[in-house]
Amino acid sequence: MKQVLSFLMIIAAFVAHGQKATVYGTISDEEGSPLELVNVSIMGLPGGASTNANGTYEFSVPAEKEIEIIASFIGFGHSQKRIKLKEGERKELNFVLAQEMQTLPNVVIEDKQIRHSTLERIDPKDVRVIPSVSGSVESMIKTMPGVSANNELSSQYSVRGGNFDENLVYVNDIEIYRPFLVSSGQQEGLSFLNPDLVSSISFSAGGFDAKYGDKMSSVLDITYKRPTGFAASVDLSLLGGNGHIQGISKNKKFTYLLGVRQKSNQYILKGLETKGEYKPVFTDVQGILSYQITNKWNISFLGNYSRNKYRFVPTVRETDFGTITEAYRLTIYFDGQEVDSYVNGMGAITATYQPHEDLKLKFIASAYNSVESETYDLQGQYWIGLLDNDLGADEGEFDEVVQTIGVGTFLEHARNYLNTTVASLQHRGTSVLEGHTISWGANFQHEYIDDQLSEWDLIDSAGYSLPRPSDSIGYINPLVQPFHPLEMDISVKGNNTLQSNRFTAFVQDSWDIFTNKNSHMALTFGVRAHYWDYNSEFLVSPRATLSYKPAWERDVVLRFSSGIYYQPPFYRELRDLYGNVNPDIEAQRSIHFVAGSDWNFLAWNRPFKFITEVYYKKLDNLIPYKVDNVRIRYYADNIAHGYSTGIDFKVMGEFVKGVDSWMTLSLLKTAEDIEGDFYTDENGNVVEAGYIPRPTDQRVNVSIFFQDYLPKNPTWKMQLNLLFGTGLPFGPTKSERYEDTLRVSPYRRVDIGFSKMVKGSNTIMNRRFFNTFDEIWITAEVLNLLQISNTISYLWVSDVSGYQWAVPNYLTPRQLNVKLIMTF
Repeated sequence: MKQVLSFLMIIAAFVAHGQKATVYGTISDEEGSPLELVNVSIMGLPGGASTNANGTYEFSVPAEKEIEIIASFIGFGHSQKRIKLKEGERKELNFVLAQEMQTLPNVVIEDKQIRHSTLERIDPKDVRVIPSVSGSVESMIKTMPGVSANNELSSQYSVRGGNFDENLVYVNDIEIYRPFLVSSGQQEGLSFLNPDLVSSISFSAGGFDAKYGDKMSSVLDITYKRPTGFAASVDLSLLGGNGHIQGISKNKKFTYLLGVRQKSNQYILKGLETKGEYKPVFTDVQGILSYQITNKWNISFLGNYSRNKYRFVPTVRETDFGTITEAYRLTIYFDGQEVDSYVNGMGAITATYQPHEDLKLKFIASAYNSVESETYDLQGQYWIGLLDNDLGADEGEFDEVVQTIGVGTFLEHARNYLNTTVASLQHRGTSVLEGHTISWGANFQHEYIDDQLSEWDLIDSAGYSLPRPSDSIGYINPLVQPFHPLEMDISVKGNNTLQSNRFTAFVQDSWDIFTNKNSHMALTFGVRAHYWDYNSEFLVSPRATLSYKPAWERDVVLRFSSGIYYQPPFYRELRDLYGNVNPDIEAQRSIHFVAGSDWNFLAWNRPFKFITEVYYKKLDNLIPYKVDNVRIRYYADNIAHGYSTGIDFKVMGEFVKGVDSWMTLSLLKTAEDIEGDFYTDENGNVVEAGYIPRPTDQRVNVSIFFQDYLPKNPTWKMQLNLLFGTGLPFGPTKSERYEDTLRVSPYRRVDIGFSKMVKGSNTIMNRRFFNTFDEIWITAEVLNLLQISNTISYLWVSDVSGYQWAVPNYLTPRQLNVKLIMTF
């Protein structure tokens, strides 16, 4: 398949480049030194070249027509010349480039449309270079202010105290769903978002507009490319490969955008402490076909097929834990295997009618289906031993087990199957009037869910089943002997089928209250409505954002957003810890208050932006939950209320001339009060637990994304991704929520990548094959550079006395990844 794709790309590239006349020359800086890898291109047309080490270039251009030749280079101003050549003519064009910067006004113009909202724009180009295990759009989202994540194997993230299920994701106005049965990052595979197909990324951590749906935390709004010409790319790495192709027909009416991804985490998972045979295979195919029927009508189809398979046959695990003065070792020998499957398909047809530039109407029909299975039978025989930590111990005895603390066996079984179908019909419209942009929409959605759930755990410690049944010693006659069934440590069973319909609608107005030379005020106000026939609940959500740019010498925009954000339950919130569905559950509610500022400024004569947001979220009708790895288990009852409050900072800009970097700092506190969570103290008094930290109470988060290059040779680049987050609350598996008072160790991770451009844009090379490619990059990534053992969750093992040991489940160690990126 890859060979065929590459062949088609090569043929298309040769067809697209005609040779009628030739331009050549030398490009230097103001001191006369030649510049290597300067891009020389034709304005508005394909074709061009990059200079070699001597600063020279040569390439073919169209003859008998006026064209504009542009020379550009990182850290230098561009230069352009207009020419018209005859067929076969050779023309020498020499350029001298001056060192200069992108001025701040350009940045302001680019950001003006979203600067007065809570949305933040992210450059899709940064997604392709950020060093990470997944290489996904979500890897970049994790570096945004207010976002926290503690698992590099997962694309999930929490925002300002919310959980993974509270985040909206849209692609071309279509809401995206993720698999429901995934319980660990190893199983997750590929996220829906394909970075090769993305043209714009907007993200809001709260206070977003009414046009976005009914979730309590955040919205990620993605727009896929609309091709204007032929292009393609191929990426290969130790973790898999992906490729894409895009183009447009000769009459400019038909466009296509297709992407294929294949991923295997086998190389990464082999570094985990649990050894065995890992066989993950993740495949994703998606694309958009668009046809311009008339000047006013366009029709497009967005399709996706994803197949994620995960098979694991564990053999042994050895984990050291404890402290320097009291160190232990857990050893487990396994039998059995785990086999998981997640097959998803999505299709959407969009008809767009635009009678004039001030009115756009969209009609969208979409369907999503997911067939998931999670099956495993695992037996583990474990030993807990005390380690010899005496530095003066005899050779061969230090760091060895000197005393057995506990032994036992556990059995884990699951046969979980889930079939989910979501179909919707929606209309969206936008009308631009004088000073107003009015948007509206309506949606009908049908949901069908078939869930078969059966999982249990059995613990046998030193020959005793835990929980231990009552003794029946002394009973001689089995007919009168009391019956004591074998009790499972954990048992969850359910067989549920659900069909329901939802109706939603919104209307909002973005009003430019006034605009003059030095100041600007804007108001966006909207209302959402939601009705779900499963519980007959009708919800109304008003939302508003007021922004003001004062006539100050500094370029500052002030914002305040507020609104009601309901989250009607989907199936996961309906199912309790034991597999039962609660039909009387209601929507959770979050009231947002967000105040922020956006300041554009110059430092070192380069553009920068400083963003600050202070927020408070009042949470009502909450459904408490527990988190294990990436699995969320809900109590399926509205029995809590709480709050989230904090402040986010972000500074971004050209710390190195010509490339963007940023740093973020987020401070958070989130807590909830669960009704009826009380305990009896040692004196027999009943004590209410009161407010307790929510499972996502990560108090401090810091992220850094930094880019650099060699000043004299910018073909060598470096990207660094740093994440830090303080520990999350946790407790024993079967504990009450108020007992989750322990904290996971902080999440600390640094990934770094080094890239070399071996071929610049349209550089002419001696070997003709390489001239097919626009650019060729080779990247080496060091993942988890500092070799920090981060903890994602804990394995709880018990001895016969019932004492529980929390053994950390560590994430991936330091590993190397190599990538080859080729663009056509």
